[in-house]
Amino acid sequence: MIITLVTILHVLICFFLVIVVLLQSGKAGDIASAFGGMGTQTAFGPRGSATVLSKATTVAAALFMMTSLTLAIFASRRAGSASTVLDRHPAPQSAPAPEVPPPDRRPSVTVYDEATGAKKTVPLPLPPQGQAGQQGGSQSSEQGQNPAK
Repeated sequence: MIITLVTILHVLICFFLVIVVLLQSGKAGDIASAFGGMGTQTAFGPRGSATVLSKATTVAAALFMMTSLTLAIFASRRAGSASTVLDRHPAPQSAPAPEVPPPDRRPSVTVYDEATGAKKTVPLPLPPQGQAGQQGGSQSSEQGQNPAK
């Protein structure tokens, strides 16, 4: 209950702080004049009397820091006793995947028989491994030995 009240107060202070900062007017000094003279008066602005908006900004900033620290302390105290969402809702146990035999690495073609309406997978014949490598090598060596062709 107290955490909810502090959180609501924190959000309201955040909105108030944003509005108060945006309502303030700038110091009318650009960044180029900050490096060119008049010392720190140009960079940080002249120190004049505090307006209502600057006082409101100071108070809102102090309240913002206090509510931030309060929420951080509450969160750290709850973290030790609370469990995570994963602890409260464990993942359902699924059945192990069925073992699938390794796929046949040979190329194949699926044939559709119109008479029976059945599909049949037929493996394609492969040339022996020794012959495939020798045929490619013999053709290139023959071309390389006879440059007259």
